[in-house]
Amino acid sequence: MAKMHTDLAQYSNRRSTTGPYADDLDVDVLVVGAGFGGVFCAKTLREMGLKVVIYEAGQSFGGTWRWNRYPGARVDSEVPEYEFSWPEVWKDWTWSTNYPNYQELREYFDHVDKVIDLSKDCSFETVVTGAQFDTKEGKWHVKTADGRLAKAKHLVVAAGFASKRYIPNWKGLDRFKGTLHHSSFWPDEGVDVKGKRCAVIGTGASGVQISQEWGPDAGELKVFQRTPNLAVPMGKRMLTPEEQNKGKDWYHRLYQLREKCYGGFFYGMHERNTFQDTPEEREAFYHKLWDYGGFRFWLGNYKDMLTDAKANQEAYNFWAKNVRARIGDARKRDILAPLDMPHYFGVKRPCLEQNYYEQFNRDNVDVIDIKDNPIAEFTETGIKLENGDHYEFDVIAIATGFDITTGGMTNMGLKSIKDTDLKTEWKSAANTYLGTTVGGYPNMFHLYGPHGPTLLSNGPSTVEVQGRWICDCIQKIERENLKYINPTDEAVKAWKKRINDISDATLFPTTRSTYMGGSIPGKAFEQVNYAGGIPAYCVEIRNALDGWVGFETVAA
Repeated sequence: MAKMHTDLAQYSNRRSTTGPYADDLDVDVLVVGAGFGGVFCAKTLREMGLKVVIYEAGQSFGGTWRWNRYPGARVDSEVPEYEFSWPEVWKDWTWSTNYPNYQELREYFDHVDKVIDLSKDCSFETVVTGAQFDTKEGKWHVKTADGRLAKAKHLVVAAGFASKRYIPNWKGLDRFKGTLHHSSFWPDEGVDVKGKRCAVIGTGASGVQISQEWGPDAGELKVFQRTPNLAVPMGKRMLTPEEQNKGKDWYHRLYQLREKCYGGFFYGMHERNTFQDTPEEREAFYHKLWDYGGFRFWLGNYKDMLTDAKANQEAYNFWAKNVRARIGDARKRDILAPLDMPHYFGVKRPCLEQNYYEQFNRDNVDVIDIKDNPIAEFTETGIKLENGDHYEFDVIAIATGFDITTGGMTNMGLKSIKDTDLKTEWKSAANTYLGTTVGGYPNMFHLYGPHGPTLLSNGPSTVEVQGRWICDCIQKIERENLKYINPTDEAVKAWKKRINDISDATLFPTTRSTYMGGSIPGKAFEQVNYAGGIPAYCVEIRNALDGWVGFETVAA
Protein backbone atom coordinates (compact mmCIF):
# COMPACT_ATOMS: atom_id res chain seq x y z
CA MET A 1 0.00 0.00 0.00
CA ALA A 2 1.28 3.51 -0.82
CA LYS A 3 2.42 5.41 2.28
CA MET A 4 0.78 8.77 2.95
CA HIS A 5 3.18 11.60 2.18
CA THR A 6 2.96 14.70 4.35
CA ASP A 7 5.91 16.85 3.28
CA LEU A 8 7.58 18.11 0.10
CA ALA A 9 11.03 17.06 1.32
CA GLN A 10 9.91 13.43 0.95
CA TYR A 11 10.12 13.99 -2.82
CA SER A 12 13.73 15.20 -2.81
CA ASN A 13 15.88 13.20 -5.24
CA ARG A 14 19.12 14.35 -6.84
CA ARG A 15 19.11 13.37 -10.50
CA SER A 16 22.58 14.58 -11.47
CA THR A 17 25.64 16.49 -10.28
CA THR A 18 26.11 18.70 -13.34
CA GLY A 19 24.30 21.60 -15.04
CA PRO A 20 21.40 22.94 -12.91
CA TYR A 21 22.05 20.07 -10.43
CA ALA A 22 25.64 21.16 -9.73
CA ASP A 23 26.95 21.80 -6.21
CA ASP A 24 28.65 25.10 -6.96
CA LEU A 25 25.81 26.73 -8.88
CA ASP A 26 26.26 30.50 -9.24
CA VAL A 27 23.67 32.24 -11.42
CA ASP A 28 22.07 35.62 -12.00
CA VAL A 29 18.60 34.43 -11.01
CA LEU A 30 17.37 31.38 -9.14
CA VAL A 31 13.67 30.71 -9.61
CA VAL A 32 11.87 28.41 -7.14
CA GLY A 33 8.90 26.64 -8.72
CA ALA A 34 8.15 25.51 -12.29
CA GLY A 35 4.45 26.28 -12.59
CA PHE A 36 3.03 29.21 -14.57
CA GLY A 37 4.94 31.80 -12.51
CA GLY A 38 8.34 30.13 -12.57
CA VAL A 39 8.17 29.25 -16.26
CA PHE A 40 7.03 32.76 -17.22
CA CYS A 41 9.87 34.43 -15.29
CA ALA A 42 12.56 31.96 -16.39
CA LYS A 43 11.76 32.36 -20.10
CA THR A 44 11.49 36.17 -19.87
CA LEU A 45 14.71 36.59 -17.86
CA ARG A 46 16.60 34.22 -20.12
CA GLU A 47 15.55 36.32 -23.11
CA MET A 48 17.01 39.36 -21.29
CA GLY A 49 20.38 37.61 -21.41
CA LEU A 50 20.51 36.54 -17.77
CA LYS A 51 21.68 33.16 -16.50
CA VAL A 52 18.65 31.52 -14.89
CA VAL A 53 18.04 28.18 -13.17
CA ILE A 54 14.75 26.81 -11.80
CA TYR A 55 14.54 24.64 -8.69
CA GLU A 56 11.35 22.56 -8.76
CA ALA A 57 10.23 20.06 -6.12
CA GLY A 58 8.10 18.09 -8.59
CA GLN A 59 9.20 15.76 -11.35
CA SER A 60 8.47 18.13 -14.24
CA PHE A 61 6.86 21.43 -15.24
CA GLY A 62 3.30 22.33 -14.30
CA GLY A 63 3.47 23.37 -10.66
CA THR A 64 0.23 22.40 -8.95
CA TRP A 65 -0.71 20.13 -11.89
CA ARG A 66 2.15 17.75 -11.08
CA TRP A 67 0.76 17.38 -7.55
CA ASN A 68 -2.98 17.62 -8.15
CA ARG A 69 -3.60 14.16 -9.55
CA TYR A 70 -6.48 13.21 -7.29
CA PRO A 71 -9.66 11.86 -8.94
CA GLY A 72 -11.44 14.56 -10.94
CA ALA A 73 -8.71 17.21 -10.62
CA ARG A 74 -9.26 19.90 -13.25
CA VAL A 75 -8.77 23.64 -13.59
CA ASP A 76 -11.47 26.16 -12.64
CA SER A 77 -10.50 28.81 -15.22
CA GLU A 78 -11.51 28.32 -18.85
CA VAL A 79 -9.12 28.05 -21.74
CA PRO A 80 -7.81 30.08 -23.49
CA GLU A 81 -7.96 32.31 -20.37
CA TYR A 82 -5.87 29.73 -18.56
CA GLU A 83 -2.81 29.75 -20.82
CA PHE A 84 0.44 31.57 -21.48
CA SER A 85 -0.07 34.48 -23.88
CA TRP A 86 2.96 33.44 -25.98
CA PRO A 87 1.96 32.93 -29.66
CA GLU A 88 4.75 30.38 -30.22
CA VAL A 89 3.12 28.21 -27.53
CA TRP A 90 -0.58 28.57 -28.41
CA LYS A 91 -0.30 28.51 -32.20
CA ASP A 92 0.17 24.71 -32.35
CA TRP A 93 -1.86 23.75 -29.29
CA THR A 94 -5.53 22.84 -28.87
CA TRP A 95 -7.53 21.48 -25.94
CA SER A 96 -10.18 18.77 -25.77
CA THR A 97 -12.40 20.76 -23.37
CA ASN A 98 -12.79 24.30 -22.02
CA TYR A 99 -11.87 23.06 -18.48
CA PRO A 100 -8.91 20.66 -18.93
CA ASN A 101 -8.07 18.01 -16.35
CA TYR A 102 -4.65 17.56 -14.76
CA GLN A 103 -3.49 15.03 -17.37
CA GLU A 104 -4.12 17.47 -20.23
CA LEU A 105 -2.52 20.35 -18.30
CA ARG A 106 0.61 18.22 -17.82
CA GLU A 107 0.66 17.57 -21.58
CA TYR A 108 0.32 21.33 -22.13
CA PHE A 109 3.36 22.03 -19.94
CA ASP A 110 5.32 19.32 -21.79
CA HIS A 111 4.40 21.15 -25.00
CA VAL A 112 5.52 24.48 -23.47
CA ASP A 113 8.86 22.93 -22.52
CA LYS A 114 9.31 21.51 -26.02
CA VAL A 115 8.65 24.94 -27.60
CA ILE A 116 10.82 27.06 -25.27
CA ASP A 117 13.39 24.39 -24.30
CA LEU A 118 13.46 25.05 -20.55
CA SER A 119 14.36 21.60 -19.13
CA LYS A 120 18.10 22.21 -19.57
CA ASP A 121 17.83 25.05 -17.02
CA CYS A 122 15.71 23.19 -14.48
CA SER A 123 16.67 21.06 -11.49
CA PHE A 124 13.69 18.81 -10.69
CA GLU A 125 12.92 16.96 -7.43
CA THR A 126 14.83 19.78 -5.72
CA VAL A 127 13.36 21.08 -2.46
CA VAL A 128 14.59 24.42 -1.07
CA THR A 129 15.08 24.26 2.71
CA GLY A 130 16.92 27.51 3.44
CA ALA A 131 17.92 30.85 1.87
CA GLN A 132 19.58 34.06 3.08
CA PHE A 133 20.98 37.13 1.33
CA ASP A 134 24.62 38.11 1.93
CA THR A 135 24.74 41.93 1.72
CA LYS A 136 28.55 42.07 1.36
CA GLU A 137 28.57 39.63 -1.54
CA GLY A 138 25.22 40.81 -2.90
CA LYS A 139 24.01 37.24 -3.39
CA TRP A 140 21.45 34.80 -2.11
CA HIS A 141 22.76 31.55 -0.58
CA VAL A 142 20.16 28.85 -1.17
CA LYS A 143 20.20 25.39 0.45
CA THR A 144 18.37 22.28 -0.74
CA ALA A 145 17.12 19.16 1.06
CA ASP A 146 19.85 17.07 -0.60
CA GLY A 147 22.65 19.27 0.76
CA ARG A 148 23.45 21.56 -2.17
CA LEU A 149 24.30 25.26 -1.83
CA ALA A 150 23.59 27.62 -4.73
CA LYS A 151 24.28 31.33 -5.12
CA ALA A 152 22.23 33.86 -7.07
CA LYS A 153 22.02 37.65 -7.20
CA HIS A 154 18.23 37.48 -7.49
CA LEU A 155 15.77 35.00 -5.99
CA VAL A 156 12.29 34.58 -7.50
CA VAL A 157 9.87 32.60 -5.34
CA ALA A 158 7.23 31.16 -7.65
CA ALA A 159 5.90 28.59 -5.18
CA GLY A 160 2.31 29.75 -5.73
CA PHE A 161 -0.54 29.98 -3.25
CA ALA A 162 -0.95 26.25 -2.62
CA SER A 163 2.38 24.54 -2.11
CA LYS A 164 2.23 23.84 1.65
CA ARG A 165 -0.36 21.12 2.38
CA TYR A 166 -2.50 21.36 5.47
CA ILE A 167 -3.25 18.15 7.38
CA PRO A 168 -5.04 18.83 10.69
CA ASN A 169 -3.42 17.40 13.77
CA TRP A 170 -6.04 14.69 14.31
CA LYS A 171 -5.51 12.18 17.09
CA GLY A 172 -4.75 8.64 15.87
CA LEU A 173 -4.13 9.55 12.22
CA ASP A 174 -1.38 6.95 11.96
CA ARG A 175 -3.57 4.23 13.51
CA PHE A 176 -5.94 3.98 10.55
CA LYS A 177 -5.31 0.65 8.79
CA GLY A 178 -7.03 1.50 5.48
CA THR A 179 -5.86 3.68 2.56
CA LEU A 180 -5.32 7.35 3.48
CA HIS A 181 -3.99 10.21 1.31
CA HIS A 182 -4.02 14.01 1.18
CA SER A 183 -5.61 15.15 -2.09
CA SER A 184 -2.44 16.98 -3.15
CA PHE A 185 -0.09 14.07 -2.41
CA TRP A 186 -2.23 11.53 -4.27
CA PRO A 187 -0.34 8.42 -5.43
CA ASP A 188 0.43 8.28 -9.15
CA GLU A 189 -1.04 4.81 -9.47
CA GLY A 190 -4.42 6.04 -8.15
CA VAL A 191 -6.71 4.38 -5.60
CA ASP A 192 -9.36 1.74 -6.38
CA VAL A 193 -12.67 2.61 -4.65
CA LYS A 194 -15.03 0.22 -6.46
CA GLY A 195 -17.42 -1.23 -3.90
CA LYS A 196 -15.40 0.24 -0.98
CA ARG A 197 -16.46 2.35 2.01
CA CYS A 198 -15.02 5.81 1.32
CA ALA A 199 -14.77 9.17 3.07
CA VAL A 200 -13.90 12.62 1.79
CA ILE A 201 -12.96 15.10 4.52
CA GLY A 202 -13.44 18.66 3.30
CA THR A 203 -15.64 20.36 0.73
CA GLY A 204 -13.25 22.74 -1.01
CA ALA A 205 -12.41 22.35 -4.70
CA SER A 206 -10.61 19.02 -4.28
CA GLY A 207 -13.32 17.62 -1.99
CA VAL A 208 -16.02 18.53 -4.52
CA GLN A 209 -14.09 17.02 -7.44
CA ILE A 210 -13.25 13.77 -5.62
CA SER A 211 -16.88 13.38 -4.50
CA GLN A 212 -18.11 13.78 -8.07
CA GLU A 213 -15.75 11.03 -9.21
CA TRP A 214 -16.28 8.62 -6.33
CA GLY A 215 -20.08 8.89 -6.02
CA PRO A 216 -20.84 6.54 -8.95
CA ASP A 217 -18.09 4.00 -8.09
CA ALA A 218 -17.78 3.76 -4.32
CA GLY A 219 -19.67 1.14 -2.34
CA GLU A 220 -20.55 3.99 -0.03
CA LEU A 221 -19.31 7.58 0.22
CA LYS A 222 -19.55 9.90 3.20
CA VAL A 223 -18.57 13.54 2.73
CA PHE A 224 -17.55 15.30 5.96
CA GLN A 225 -18.58 18.96 5.70
CA ARG A 226 -17.74 21.80 8.07
CA THR A 227 -19.02 24.60 5.82
CA PRO A 228 -21.30 24.28 2.78
CA ASN A 229 -19.53 24.87 -0.50
CA LEU A 230 -21.45 27.52 -2.44
CA ALA A 231 -20.41 25.92 -5.72
CA VAL A 232 -21.62 27.13 -9.11
CA PRO A 233 -22.04 25.23 -12.41
CA MET A 234 -18.82 24.76 -14.36
CA GLY A 235 -20.33 24.77 -17.84
CA LYS A 236 -17.80 22.24 -19.13
CA ARG A 237 -18.05 21.39 -22.82
CA MET A 238 -15.96 19.66 -25.46
CA LEU A 239 -13.92 21.79 -27.90
CA THR A 240 -12.92 21.05 -31.49
CA PRO A 241 -9.52 22.04 -32.93
CA GLU A 242 -11.41 23.87 -35.73
CA GLU A 243 -13.28 26.26 -33.43
CA GLN A 244 -10.11 26.96 -31.43
CA ASN A 245 -7.89 27.61 -34.45
CA LYS A 246 -10.55 29.88 -35.93
CA GLY A 247 -10.43 32.05 -32.80
CA LYS A 248 -6.65 32.36 -32.69
CA ASP A 249 -6.71 35.47 -34.87
CA TRP A 250 -8.09 37.22 -31.80
CA TYR A 251 -5.95 35.65 -29.09
CA HIS A 252 -3.57 38.61 -28.89
CA ARG A 253 -6.57 40.88 -28.18
CA LEU A 254 -8.00 38.44 -25.63
CA TYR A 255 -4.74 38.37 -23.68
CA GLN A 256 -4.78 42.17 -23.56
CA LEU A 257 -8.42 42.05 -22.45
CA ARG A 258 -7.86 39.66 -19.53
CA GLU A 259 -5.52 42.15 -17.87
CA LYS A 260 -8.18 44.86 -18.19
CA CYS A 261 -10.79 42.81 -16.27
CA TYR A 262 -11.04 42.66 -12.48
CA GLY A 263 -10.28 38.95 -12.06
CA GLY A 264 -8.16 38.43 -15.17
CA PHE A 265 -10.93 36.61 -17.04
CA PHE A 266 -12.47 37.67 -20.35
CA TYR A 267 -15.27 39.47 -18.47
CA GLY A 268 -15.62 41.83 -15.51
CA MET A 269 -18.24 42.88 -13.01
CA HIS A 270 -21.55 44.16 -14.44
CA GLU A 271 -21.77 47.95 -14.67
CA ARG A 272 -25.10 48.09 -12.81
CA ASN A 273 -25.97 47.70 -9.13
CA THR A 274 -28.29 44.91 -7.97
CA PHE A 275 -31.33 47.02 -7.11
CA GLN A 276 -31.15 49.18 -10.21
CA ASP A 277 -32.89 46.25 -11.91
CA THR A 278 -36.43 45.06 -11.24
CA PRO A 279 -36.81 41.61 -9.61
CA GLU A 280 -37.70 40.20 -13.05
CA GLU A 281 -34.68 41.79 -14.74
CA ARG A 282 -32.46 40.60 -11.89
CA GLU A 283 -33.73 37.02 -12.18
CA ALA A 284 -33.11 37.05 -15.94
CA PHE A 285 -29.58 38.43 -15.48
CA TYR A 286 -28.70 35.88 -12.77
CA HIS A 287 -29.99 33.10 -15.03
CA LYS A 288 -27.86 34.26 -17.92
CA LEU A 289 -24.72 34.12 -15.75
CA TRP A 290 -25.75 30.80 -14.19
CA ASP A 291 -26.53 29.10 -17.48
CA TYR A 292 -23.26 30.17 -19.09
CA GLY A 293 -21.32 28.69 -16.18
CA GLY A 294 -17.86 29.29 -14.78
CA PHE A 295 -17.11 32.19 -12.44
CA ARG A 296 -19.51 34.59 -14.14
CA PHE A 297 -22.04 34.37 -11.30
CA TRP A 298 -19.16 35.41 -9.01
CA LEU A 299 -16.92 37.88 -10.90
CA GLY A 300 -19.36 38.89 -13.66
CA ASN A 301 -22.22 39.69 -11.28
CA TYR A 302 -23.62 43.09 -10.25
CA LYS A 303 -20.83 45.44 -9.26
CA ASP A 304 -22.13 45.81 -5.67
CA MET A 305 -22.46 42.08 -5.01
CA LEU A 306 -19.19 41.84 -3.03
CA THR A 307 -19.64 45.15 -1.20
CA ASP A 308 -23.33 45.43 -0.29
CA ALA A 309 -24.89 42.94 2.15
CA LYS A 310 -28.44 43.20 0.77
CA ALA A 311 -27.23 42.84 -2.82
CA ASN A 312 -25.22 39.79 -1.79
CA GLN A 313 -28.25 38.22 -0.09
CA GLU A 314 -30.15 38.46 -3.40
CA ALA A 315 -27.38 36.52 -5.16
CA TYR A 316 -27.37 33.91 -2.39
CA ASN A 317 -31.16 33.50 -2.57
CA PHE A 318 -30.85 32.73 -6.29
CA TRP A 319 -28.00 30.30 -5.61
CA ALA A 320 -29.89 28.46 -2.85
CA LYS A 321 -33.11 28.20 -4.86
CA ASN A 322 -31.32 26.68 -7.85
CA VAL A 323 -29.14 24.28 -5.87
CA ARG A 324 -31.87 23.13 -3.47
CA ALA A 325 -34.02 22.14 -6.44
CA ARG A 326 -31.32 19.58 -7.35
CA ILE A 327 -31.22 17.76 -3.98
CA GLY A 328 -34.07 15.32 -3.25
CA ASP A 329 -33.50 14.53 0.44
CA ALA A 330 -34.66 17.33 2.80
CA ARG A 331 -31.97 16.65 5.47
CA LYS A 332 -29.12 16.64 2.95
CA ARG A 333 -30.60 19.70 1.22
CA ASP A 334 -30.51 21.75 4.42
CA ILE A 335 -26.88 20.75 5.12
CA LEU A 336 -25.60 21.32 1.56
CA ALA A 337 -27.65 24.39 0.60
CA PRO A 338 -29.19 25.95 3.72
CA LEU A 339 -31.87 28.63 3.40
CA ASP A 340 -29.90 30.75 5.88
CA MET A 341 -26.75 32.05 4.24
CA PRO A 342 -23.69 30.44 5.99
CA HIS A 343 -21.53 33.38 4.84
CA TYR A 344 -21.80 36.04 2.17
CA PHE A 345 -21.75 34.57 -1.32
CA GLY A 346 -18.34 34.88 -3.01
CA VAL A 347 -16.32 35.87 0.06
CA LYS A 348 -14.92 32.35 -0.20
CA ARG A 349 -13.78 31.40 -3.69
CA PRO A 350 -16.69 29.36 -5.10
CA CYS A 351 -15.89 25.96 -6.59
CA LEU A 352 -17.05 24.97 -10.05
CA GLU A 353 -19.06 21.75 -10.07
CA GLN A 354 -20.49 19.50 -12.75
CA ASN A 355 -22.85 17.19 -10.85
CA TYR A 356 -21.76 17.53 -7.23
CA TYR A 357 -25.20 18.03 -5.71
CA GLU A 358 -26.71 15.16 -7.70
CA GLN A 359 -24.27 12.76 -6.03
CA PHE A 360 -26.25 13.17 -2.80
CA ASN A 361 -29.37 11.80 -4.51
CA ARG A 362 -27.60 8.43 -4.66
CA ASP A 363 -28.44 5.94 -1.91
CA ASN A 364 -24.74 5.24 -1.36
CA VAL A 365 -23.73 8.91 -0.82
CA ASP A 366 -24.28 10.93 2.35
CA VAL A 367 -23.10 14.19 3.89
CA ILE A 368 -21.98 14.35 7.55
CA ASP A 369 -22.23 17.80 9.13
CA ILE A 370 -19.18 18.27 11.39
CA LYS A 371 -19.53 22.01 12.06
CA ASP A 372 -20.65 21.50 15.67
CA ASN A 373 -19.60 17.87 15.98
CA PRO A 374 -16.02 17.73 14.69
CA ILE A 375 -13.73 14.76 14.11
CA ALA A 376 -12.37 13.63 17.49
CA GLU A 377 -9.97 10.94 16.31
CA PHE A 378 -9.05 8.31 13.75
CA THR A 379 -9.33 4.66 14.77
CA GLU A 380 -7.90 1.55 13.16
CA THR A 381 -11.11 1.15 11.15
CA GLY A 382 -12.40 4.67 10.61
CA ILE A 383 -13.37 8.06 12.04
CA LYS A 384 -14.90 8.94 15.40
CA LEU A 385 -16.75 12.23 15.98
CA GLU A 386 -16.87 14.17 19.25
CA ASN A 387 -20.37 12.90 20.08
CA GLY A 388 -19.09 9.31 19.84
CA ASP A 389 -20.48 8.46 16.38
CA HIS A 390 -18.10 6.08 14.61
CA TYR A 391 -17.90 5.48 10.85
CA GLU A 392 -15.92 2.63 9.29
CA PHE A 393 -13.96 3.15 6.05
CA ASP A 394 -11.61 1.41 3.66
CA VAL A 395 -10.41 4.59 1.90
CA ILE A 396 -10.15 8.17 3.22
CA ALA A 397 -9.29 11.28 1.17
CA ILE A 398 -8.06 14.22 3.25
CA ALA A 399 -9.19 17.24 1.20
CA THR A 400 -8.33 19.90 3.78
CA GLY A 401 -6.36 22.09 1.41
CA PHE A 402 -3.29 24.18 2.10
CA ASP A 403 -1.55 26.67 4.32
CA ILE A 404 -2.95 29.04 1.76
CA THR A 405 -1.17 31.97 0.02
CA THR A 406 1.66 32.44 2.56
CA GLY A 407 2.58 28.80 3.29
CA GLY A 408 4.71 28.32 0.18
CA MET A 409 7.05 31.09 1.34
CA THR A 410 7.05 30.55 5.10
CA ASN A 411 8.05 26.90 4.76
CA MET A 412 11.15 27.46 2.62
CA GLY A 413 13.56 28.43 5.41
CA LEU A 414 13.85 32.06 4.23
CA LYS A 415 15.99 34.27 6.51
CA SER A 416 16.19 38.07 6.45
CA ILE A 417 19.36 40.18 6.51
CA LYS A 418 18.54 40.79 10.20
CA ASP A 419 18.75 37.02 10.86
CA THR A 420 15.01 36.64 11.47
CA ASP A 421 12.90 33.87 9.91
CA LEU A 422 10.08 34.76 7.56
CA LYS A 423 7.97 32.05 9.19
CA THR A 424 8.29 33.78 12.58
CA GLU A 425 7.90 37.28 11.14
CA TRP A 426 4.65 36.36 9.40
CA LYS A 427 3.11 34.44 12.29
CA SER A 428 1.14 37.50 13.43
CA ALA A 429 0.67 38.99 9.94
CA ALA A 430 2.07 38.80 6.41
CA ASN A 431 3.93 41.91 5.27
CA THR A 432 5.06 42.62 1.72
CA TYR A 433 5.61 45.59 -0.52
CA LEU A 434 3.53 45.56 -3.73
CA GLY A 435 2.77 41.86 -3.32
CA THR A 436 6.07 41.17 -5.10
CA THR A 437 8.82 42.00 -2.56
CA VAL A 438 9.44 41.63 1.20
CA GLY A 439 11.31 44.08 3.46
CA GLY A 440 14.59 42.63 4.76
CA TYR A 441 14.88 40.23 1.83
CA PRO A 442 16.82 42.20 -0.83
CA ASN A 443 16.51 41.16 -4.49
CA MET A 444 13.85 38.60 -3.56
CA PHE A 445 10.63 38.58 -5.53
CA HIS A 446 7.46 36.52 -5.30
CA LEU A 447 4.40 36.11 -7.48
CA TYR A 448 0.95 34.61 -7.13
CA GLY A 449 1.40 34.81 -3.37
CA PRO A 450 0.50 37.24 -0.56
CA HIS A 451 -0.80 40.74 -1.35
CA GLY A 452 -1.21 40.23 -5.09
CA PRO A 453 -4.57 39.65 -6.84
CA THR A 454 -3.81 35.90 -6.36
CA LEU A 455 -6.95 34.05 -5.18
CA LEU A 456 -9.28 36.67 -6.61
CA SER A 457 -7.96 36.09 -10.10
CA ASN A 458 -7.21 33.75 -12.96
CA GLY A 459 -3.65 32.51 -12.24
CA PRO A 460 -1.92 33.10 -15.59
CA SER A 461 -3.28 36.67 -15.77
CA THR A 462 -1.82 37.66 -12.40
CA VAL A 463 1.37 35.72 -13.11
CA GLU A 464 2.03 37.62 -16.35
CA VAL A 465 1.31 41.03 -14.75
CA GLN A 466 3.56 40.32 -11.76
CA GLY A 467 6.10 38.34 -13.77
CA ARG A 468 6.68 41.18 -16.24
CA TRP A 469 7.09 43.59 -13.33
CA ILE A 470 9.63 41.31 -11.61
CA CYS A 471 11.64 40.77 -14.79
CA ASP A 472 11.62 44.52 -15.59
CA CYS A 473 12.68 45.22 -12.01
CA ILE A 474 15.63 42.82 -12.25
CA GLN A 475 16.61 44.30 -15.62
CA LYS A 476 16.46 47.82 -14.12
CA ILE A 477 18.71 46.72 -11.20
CA GLU A 478 21.23 45.31 -13.68
CA ARG A 479 21.17 48.33 -16.04
CA GLU A 480 21.58 50.80 -13.17
CA ASN A 481 24.43 48.72 -11.75
CA LEU A 482 22.78 48.27 -8.37
CA LYS A 483 23.95 45.68 -5.87
CA TYR A 484 20.46 45.27 -4.47
CA ILE A 485 17.11 46.88 -3.69
CA ASN A 486 15.20 46.47 -0.43
CA PRO A 487 11.70 47.77 0.43
CA THR A 488 11.65 50.38 3.22
CA ASP A 489 9.73 49.77 6.46
CA GLU A 490 7.48 52.74 5.67
CA ALA A 491 6.61 51.38 2.22
CA VAL A 492 5.78 47.94 3.66
CA LYS A 493 3.50 49.49 6.32
CA ALA A 494 1.77 51.68 3.73
CA TRP A 495 1.16 48.70 1.41
CA LYS A 496 -0.27 46.66 4.27
CA LYS A 497 -2.65 49.53 5.04
CA ARG A 498 -3.56 49.73 1.35
CA ILE A 499 -4.38 45.99 1.25
CA ASN A 500 -6.59 46.33 4.33
CA ASP A 501 -8.32 49.53 3.19
CA ILE A 502 -9.36 47.97 -0.13
CA SER A 503 -10.53 44.80 1.62
CA ASP A 504 -12.42 46.67 4.36
CA ALA A 505 -14.60 48.31 1.71
CA THR A 506 -15.89 44.81 0.80
CA LEU A 507 -17.64 41.91 2.55
CA PHE A 508 -14.45 39.78 2.63
CA PRO A 509 -13.51 40.57 6.27
CA THR A 510 -16.85 39.15 7.52
CA THR A 511 -15.66 35.53 7.16
CA ARG A 512 -12.57 33.47 7.91
CA SER A 513 -11.65 32.22 4.46
CA THR A 514 -8.69 31.58 2.18
CA TYR A 515 -8.76 35.32 1.43
CA MET A 516 -8.58 36.18 5.11
CA GLY A 517 -5.61 34.02 6.11
CA GLY A 518 -7.14 30.56 5.72
CA SER A 519 -8.41 28.02 8.21
CA ILE A 520 -5.21 26.89 9.93
CA PRO A 521 -5.48 27.20 13.74
CA GLY A 522 -3.47 30.11 15.11
CA LYS A 523 -2.93 31.75 11.72
CA ALA A 524 -3.57 35.49 11.51
CA PHE A 525 -7.06 36.56 10.43
CA GLU A 526 -6.13 39.10 7.75
CA GLN A 527 -6.61 39.88 4.09
CA VAL A 528 -3.78 38.30 2.08
CA ASN A 529 -4.96 39.37 -1.40
CA TYR A 530 -5.12 42.65 -3.27
CA ALA A 531 -8.89 43.01 -3.64
CA GLY A 532 -8.91 45.98 -6.03
CA GLY A 533 -8.65 43.93 -9.22
CA ILE A 534 -5.84 43.35 -11.72
CA PRO A 535 -6.11 46.63 -13.71
CA ALA A 536 -5.75 48.86 -10.62
CA TYR A 537 -3.01 46.62 -9.21
CA CYS A 538 -1.01 46.84 -12.42
CA VAL A 539 -1.06 50.66 -12.33
CA GLU A 540 0.02 50.78 -8.66
CA ILE A 541 3.02 48.47 -8.96
CA ARG A 542 4.21 50.11 -12.22
CA ASN A 543 4.11 53.58 -10.66
CA ALA A 544 6.37 52.36 -7.83
CA LEU A 545 8.88 50.75 -10.20
CA ASP A 546 9.38 53.83 -12.37
CA GLY A 547 11.29 55.76 -9.67
CA TRP A 548 12.12 53.06 -7.11
CA VAL A 549 9.33 54.46 -4.93
CA GLY A 550 9.45 52.70 -1.54
CA PHE A 551 12.82 51.02 -2.14
CA GLU A 552 16.26 51.55 -0.64
CA THR A 553 18.79 51.11 -3.47
CA VAL A 554 22.43 50.10 -2.91
CA ALA A 555 24.99 50.68 -5.68
CA ALA A 556 27.37 47.90 -6.70
